[in-house]
Amino acid sequence: MSEGRGATENLSADRAEDTNAVRTAGASTPSRRRLLQAGTFAAGAGAFAAALRAGGSPSPSAPAASQRRAIAGFHGAHQGGVLGSPLPAATFTAFDLTVTGRSELSALLHTLTDTLRAQTAGGIPAPVGVTTTAGTGILGPDAPGNALESIVGLGSGVFTGRFGLQGAKPRRLRPMDTFANDQLDPAWCGGDLLLTLQSHERDVVLSALREVCRATRGAMQIRWKQDAFTAPPRPSGAPRNLLGFKDGIAGPDTTDDAQLRKLVWSGAGEPAWAAGGSYYVVRRIRMLVEFWDRVSTSEQERIFGRRKDSGAPLTGGTETTAPDYTDDPKGDAIPLDSHIRSANPRTPQSADSQFLRRSYSYDAGVDSVGNLDMGLMFGAFNNDLDRQFVTVQKRLADEPLADYITPVGGGYFFALPGVRNARDFYGSALLA
Repeated sequence: MSEGRGATENLSADRAEDTNAVRTAGASTPSRRRLLQAGTFAAGAGAFAAALRAGGSPSPSAPAASQRRAIAGFHGAHQGGVLGSPLPAATFTAFDLTVTGRSELSALLHTLTDTLRAQTAGGIPAPVGVTTTAGTGILGPDAPGNALESIVGLGSGVFTGRFGLQGAKPRRLRPMDTFANDQLDPAWCGGDLLLTLQSHERDVVLSALREVCRATRGAMQIRWKQDAFTAPPRPSGAPRNLLGFKDGIAGPDTTDDAQLRKLVWSGAGEPAWAAGGSYYVVRRIRMLVEFWDRVSTSEQERIFGRRKDSGAPLTGGTETTAPDYTDDPKGDAIPLDSHIRSANPRTPQSADSQFLRRSYSYDAGVDSVGNLDMGLMFGAFNNDLDRQFVTVQKRLADEPLADYITPVGGGYFFALPGVRNARDFYGSALLA
């Protein structure tokens, strides 16, 4: 879900609103999910769910309608894929590094950079020395240029003795925290390197991933992978998530450099090499859609704090109207424990906990007991992991939405600074 508003508050409140649910242990009354499970699914549901967002004010970076937005360039001070709105097709792939030395890590990041740069440029891939085949061929002889965005992040396991990088670790980077409502599956968690690929076309994403695997084989191995997508706006405005609510209405103003320095890009207090990077949180959040679909629209709207049809806050207005909590102190219109209000109470004290959210829906088929396995690949970029994402997660503890969503995987990564020119490579300042 999403939300937006004006300046700083805009930023993360929205992002925050969207997301995961954290449920504290020991809730006293029977949950809606339990009632539904008892009534209809005795075997119930190895239940999990996912997260989302709601709330906010409009923002220039909110997913625009179905028109194709421009693809960000590959070179720059920051990774171009961070700021752009979600594209129709994406893949999240976490790798374990099998190289051990610093020089081997440098060679790997060189190769990864060259491969992604070439995939972004399009055309026929250069030989990688493993076969005489010019690429995988799935895009034909003329792969489209400027059709791909990528985001490369490193996990905390890279900043250890095996690469001699202990002293260079971003201050707050660590394995992902386990929150109260999580049901984390180790098979879906962690990784040394996260690669997010996004495009308007699915085959462009798949081609890029296969080229990366082809070029880096022997240096890193896939740990987990999830394909994802963003639906077109219906009927207009922000797209909807798999719970049927508009998602990504609001967000930070990605044209406001001051906001981005405060809420997104790494800076003061971090190692010098990290300037221009960002803490990247990825959460695989399953949605219990079968249970959700048995809940009335009015209750769903109270859980979110927004109208399902228009995306407007329950205090009135349109999709892009900011919720008005000043005239609703007791939560008569927007419940005090609604998703958007818990995530972003829009107070001066909560303004700097906002973060830049970039999430996708996923559909992974059916689980072992016959339930639909679908949800959200939640993504958030933070200047300060604890001040922003973790703080918001704690505010969402015990929200009603937690009955219908469950984080099952993901990790904390550090999105590297951008590749500045044709001679630069990912992590060059880190490994200098």
